[in-house]
Amino acid sequence: QVQLVESGGGLVQAGGSLRLSCAASGRSLRTYVMAWFRQAPGKEREFVGSLNWSSGSTYYADSVKGRFAISRDNTKNTMYLQTNGLKTEDTAVYYCAAKASLLRVTVSSDYAYWGQGTQVTVSS
Repeated sequence: QVQLVESGGGLVQAGGSLRLSCAASGRSLRTYVMAWFRQAPGKEREFVGSLNWSSGSTYYADSVKGRFAISRDNTKNTMYLQTNGLKTEDTAVYYCAAKASLLRVTVSSDYAYWGQGTQVTVSS
């Protein structure tokens, strides 16, 4: 089992930044893929980016590429999502997720473990 807890959401003006955190506990993440998804009201859950915990490689959705960055702190078992240049359309609940397989990182239904989510609201 893996437990995930997100934090760091809030209200920010367009163009601003937030750093979201996802603290993991339970099993070792060494062989896991972790990811950020988001869900806006009335919309489906959307892939934001992923992190191969072992290699540190990352992959991003086109909508956030160049603005968002994923990083990790191995000592704290924590993944981060640095969000810069926020837009009103980035407003959503942001979730972190984890799974053991390295395949299909953009598919939300493939992820076994989820956090409770953290709200990000971007005002114009």
